[in-house]
Amino acid sequence: MHAAGLIPWLSPENIISAAGPWALLVVCFIVFAETGLLVGFILPGDTLLVISGLLTKTTDIFHLNVWAVAMLIAVAAFVGGEVGYLIGAKGGPAIFERKESGLFSRKNVERTNAFFERYGPMTVVLARFVPVVRTFAPVAAGVGRMPWRRYSLYNLVGAVLWGFGLTMLGYGIGFIPWVANLVTQYIELILIGVVVLTIAITAWHYFHERAKARRDSVHDEG
Repeated sequence: MHAAGLIPWLSPENIISAAGPWALLVVCFIVFAETGLLVGFILPGDTLLVISGLLTKTTDIFHLNVWAVAMLIAVAAFVGGEVGYLIGAKGGPAIFERKESGLFSRKNVERTNAFFERYGPMTVVLARFVPVVRTFAPVAAGVGRMPWRRYSLYNLVGAVLWGFGLTMLGYGIGFIPWVANLVTQYIELILIGVVVLTIAITAWHYFHERAKARRDSVHDEG
């Protein structure tokens, strides 16, 4: 079974090929949008980085060496994280605290703040590797008033590990032809699998926390 065509507008290869000479700029913008703009969660960040590294090895589509490609992507990821934080810090409270329900509600902000308090700033690093979560984590850090210097440090670490690291991983895969062919051929199925796994983990966490809150409520009443 070939995965091509399942979701062509999200295919990293299609995105890069269609961009032509602007390919690297488009990749960097998508990476930026995933953490700097609240609409970025629909974009294929992880797979785009791997394919970018792979194409850097197998073609000359970016006309740059892999170190420059990976570094520019990491910079875009870092800047996106900083913009997301500023959105949360400056506009977040006014937007989020008005609503009692929905994705951008006060309750969700409180839950996110509790998550940051429990796991610390390392959450900023780990969130980079989880689709959807990496879009909202910088905003949540800003809304939660995480100290900017501390946030920026962890944002930098996450941007390097994710942006630079996954790009270099894709480049390394290019040295193993059969793995490169497998990744290229089934990248869309891999993308779907990642999304499904993320949704499953998120749903489990949601229902687990909901059950815990219900138990705590019963305990307090007792």
